[in-house]
Amino acid sequence: MTASSHKGRSLIIPGLAALVALAILVGLGTWQLQRKAWKEDLIAQIEARAYGEPGAIVPETDWTAWRADQDEFRKVRVTGAFLHEFEAPVYGLAPGDRQGAPLQGYYLVTPLKLAGGAIVMVNRGFVPMDLRDPARRPGSQPAGEVTLTGLVRAPEARNTFTPKDDPGRNQWFARDPQAIAAAHGLTRVAPFLIDADGSPNPGGWPRGGLTPLTLPNNHLQYAVTWFGIALTLIGVFTAFAWRRLKEPASAELE
Repeated sequence: MTASSHKGRSLIIPGLAALVALAILVGLGTWQLQRKAWKEDLIAQIEARAYGEPGAIVPETDWTAWRADQDEFRKVRVTGAFLHEFEAPVYGLAPGDRQGAPLQGYYLVTPLKLAGGAIVMVNRGFVPMDLRDPARRPGSQPAGEVTLTGLVRAPEARNTFTPKDDPGRNQWFARDPQAIAAAHGLTRVAPFLIDADGSPNPGGWPRGGLTPLTLPNNHLQYAVTWFGIALTLIGVFTAFAWRRLKEPASAELE
C-alpha cells in the first residue's frame, strides 16, 4: 500500500462523520424553510379572519367535518347560557408586567349551551392563581342568556411535556373541549373552542382577549444559519482533507 492510498483511506471515517453532520445541518435548514411556509400561512389566516365584523359559528350539522385550517381564528359571535357548574380552570401563563414576567394562573373554559341544545366550549379568559375558586371573584359567572364575541380556536395541542389532566380534581393542562366534555358527560359538543374577546366581564374577571395574534417569524434567519454552518463544515473538511493528502509521508507503507 502506498502512502497516498493510506492517506486516502484515513479520510474515510472523518468523511463519513462529516457527511452525517452535513445531512443533519441541511435537514435542519430545510425544516426551518418548511416552518417558515407554515408560519406565513398561519399569519395570513389570522389577517384574513380575525378582524372585521363577527360571523356565525359553523352549524352543528357540519361539526364532524370541521377543519382548523379552514376556520381557526375566524371572528364569531354566539349566544347561549353558560354551564358554570362545569367550569374547567386550565393552567397557563398570561402576559405580565412591563418587565415581561408572565403571570401564572388559569384560563376558564366553560360550556356555553346554545338555543338548540348543542354546546360550545368558551375560553372566557385568564384569572391569577389565587382566583381559581369562583367564590373569590364574585359576579364572575353571569346567569341567563349571554352574547359574546371571540375567535374560533382549535383544541390545544398536547406534547410530551404536558402534564396529565386530573378531571376528578378539576385540574386541566390543555384546552381540550372533548376531554372536558367527556369528564362531565356532556354531549353534542363542538370540536373547537371560542376564545372570548377583551370585553369586560362582571367583577373584572376573567380577562379575555389574550389570543396571540402577532406571531414571530424568524425561520428564514434560522434556515440561513443552519445552511451557513453546513457550508462552513464543507470548507473546514475540504481544508482538512487537502492538508492530509498533501502532507509529506514519514515513511513509504507497503
